[in-house]
Amino acid sequence: MLEDVQLLRLLRAYSRPYLGLLTAVLILQGISALATLYLPNLNGRIIDKGVSTGDIGYIWSTGGVMLAVAFVQVIAAVGATWCAARVAMGIGRDIRRDVYRSVDRFSARDMGEFGVPTLITRGTNDVQQVQQVTSMALSFMVTMPIMCIGGIVMALREDAALSWLVWVSVPVLLAVVALLIAQLVPLFKVMQDKVDRINGVLREQITGIRVVRAFVREKHETDRFRDANLDIGRVSEKVGQVFVLMFPVIMILLHVATAAVLWFGGHRVGDGNMEVGSLTAFMQYLLQILMAVMMGAFMAMMLPRAIVCAGRISKVLGHEPTVAEPATAQDPGELRGELEFRNVSFTYPGADKPVLSHVSFTVRPGQTTAVIGATGSGKTTLVNLVPRLLEPTAGQVLLDGAPVDRMSRAAIVERVGLVPQKAFLFSGTVASNLRFGAPDATDDELWDALRIAQAARFVAERSTGEGEDADGTEDAVAATGLASSISQGGTDVSGGQRQRLCIARALVASPKIYVFDDSFSALDVRTDAALREALAPRTTDAAVVTVAQRVSTVREADQILVLEAGRIVARGTHEELLESSGTYREIVESQLTGAVNGGDE
Repeated sequence: MLEDVQLLRLLRAYSRPYLGLLTAVLILQGISALATLYLPNLNGRIIDKGVSTGDIGYIWSTGGVMLAVAFVQVIAAVGATWCAARVAMGIGRDIRRDVYRSVDRFSARDMGEFGVPTLITRGTNDVQQVQQVTSMALSFMVTMPIMCIGGIVMALREDAALSWLVWVSVPVLLAVVALLIAQLVPLFKVMQDKVDRINGVLREQITGIRVVRAFVREKHETDRFRDANLDIGRVSEKVGQVFVLMFPVIMILLHVATAAVLWFGGHRVGDGNMEVGSLTAFMQYLLQILMAVMMGAFMAMMLPRAIVCAGRISKVLGHEPTVAEPATAQDPGELRGELEFRNVSFTYPGADKPVLSHVSFTVRPGQTTAVIGATGSGKTTLVNLVPRLLEPTAGQVLLDGAPVDRMSRAAIVERVGLVPQKAFLFSGTVASNLRFGAPDATDDELWDALRIAQAARFVAERSTGEGEDADGTEDAVAATGLASSISQGGTDVSGGQRQRLCIARALVASPKIYVFDDSFSALDVRTDAALREALAPRTTDAAVVTVAQRVSTVREADQILVLEAGRIVARGTHEELLESSGTYREIVESQLTGAVNGGDE
């Protein structure tokens, strides 16, 4: 029942901008339905007063009226369908837009709560189901009641003695439809869950195809997809069986009703109690009534799935993000580039222990703070708190003296540039990816960022390696390099190249606080050192927070924080920590005896 209300609320909220078109739909459908109801009456009059008496003039005159009425009915029906389609498509577009905007505001915690596969399904398939039922409802919502009620009235006018056929046929048809719908509702709920599952499996397999092939797990993944496919196939088959059963049953009822009209009406015509034209009109009205009920049944068959989908959409639209914009944003004022953690703790929902506990430190402009620790010590969680991708469960994170939970998203982004642990590029070009945070950046600024990120060489080489036309001049080659294509996720470049392009993207935005979350892991030692050397002059007036696994990456930092089980167990420079921290010495010694991490050029 709650889901029924959610569908009505959803349609009511999103139909308001289309009240003019909705009014047109109501008027045009009313005209079309009334014209349709008038035609059998005219047909009966032609038979009784024209054909039976041989009055050719009456046949022509009444036939002309029928043609005019039919023309009006067609025009009104076409206009109503056009307006209904505009409204349904507009509502679908608006719901998709708002679902996207809602998801766009979700934090990492919110995304994990829903899951990516179900969010994709809710923003596409679920919206389409609501859109289809809206189009169907707009097409039938006026025509169906007018045809039913008007058809009954007009049938009674033709011959009241046969009205019992209407009172028997319609309830039987409604009972059959209600029984079928009762079977569909639970099936559609299961179907949407199965759609989520197969989307998740397919997305995971496509994204991880390299891992699947590397471990020769094709058969296992094929079996997983087959099981998910068979699950949704079995549910769809059950739904199809109900649909297949519906139409033959309805057609049998229609034919039985027609035969009954002919049988009982024929006896009344033979007894002289009814004219042939009236019998023909009565039969047409009964068929119109039953067809209207059938149209309503068809819409009702689609309704359960739309109700389920509307409930799922409403959960996304009504979900309050755990990281929301403050009602009154606090403006820190001057862009200084100062970052402070004050006794910050963070615990994931349902976790027994906090990931971070009582973390406090300050990074001032011109300083570099490095965070190092074992896997699972909370390094990535810590840096995700800086741009407010996560919300601290205790304590405060401050940017330029203002708590991030009181700052607008724009003010945070203006100050913080994050290079995430998992380097990600969008489909487009090198230039479009680099300008992601600074749309107005010039080509010179892009190349400057690429040179600092040690990416200028391979970007320039892409211009001649992919067959683009260039006149050979330096400017032409440079421009073509920036225009070279990047596939979705940056899968057409290596891991090291992807990391360097992401670093260049952050440099183009020119924030006051740079946050590098293990952003140098895919680089070889030489490239890592060259990048850090080139980066130093660019960040002289900015705060830098670097998370890294390699000691060589962090040893020149002004301050190194050693994390262990979510706590800062030591802090200081490289030399100070070698003397005071056993944990740090263990990390250094393990890397001195281990193999050097390699990157790729």
